[in-house]
Amino acid sequence: MKINAKDLWAGGLLMFLAIIGLFINGGFLGIGLEQHALGTARRMGPGYMPMLVFWLQLGLGAIVFLLALTNGPDPLEKWTKLDFVTLAISVATGIIIWQVMERMGLTANYIQVGIACFVATLILAISPSWRPLGLVLASFAIFALLLEPLGLMLTIAALCVIASLADRDHRVTSVVGMTVFLCILCWFVFIYELDIRVPLWPNSY
Repeated sequence: MKINAKDLWAGGLLMFLAIIGLFINGGFLGIGLEQHALGTARRMGPGYMPMLVFWLQLGLGAIVFLLALTNGPDPLEKWTKLDFVTLAISVATGIIIWQVMERMGLTANYIQVGIACFVATLILAISPSWRPLGLVLASFAIFALLLEPLGLMLTIAALCVIASLADRDHRVTSVVGMTVFLCILCWFVFIYELDIRVPLWPNSY
């Protein structure tokens, strides 16, 4: 059996994180930490989109995992000392920031978690091996943090810019094109079609 170790671990990690997300959201076999209202595709509740994304992630992870059993061999690369150190510091820093902000109680819980994740993933990106993953995850965290204060359009731009840094050979024209495309697509799908109440620009509620 020609096992692709990289895809095997990637698929397993995707499924593991999806199950955790579904459990937290309350959408995994009806069991979870939170019971967010799902609503419908036309009138989405706060738990609908996370539930949909996690189920899609679980399915994609399963596909990657199964394909990895036959599309190898592709062994895992050895971790360097820098890889271990940045991962350990990243996790520790994220937990410390979250707990300190939690005890201070100055911001909402999602902001505490978002800031902790953003700082942690930037630290993770110090290692060249972790850089693509760290910066892509950092772009997700910054999206969650900036959506309310800056609005959908500027937040999408920030997400695209940070995520593009994961590729050292990115082109400015490609980043601009992707940003414009995503802004138009998200406006059409989420604002025009689904009528989801999120600000388009700063102070546009």
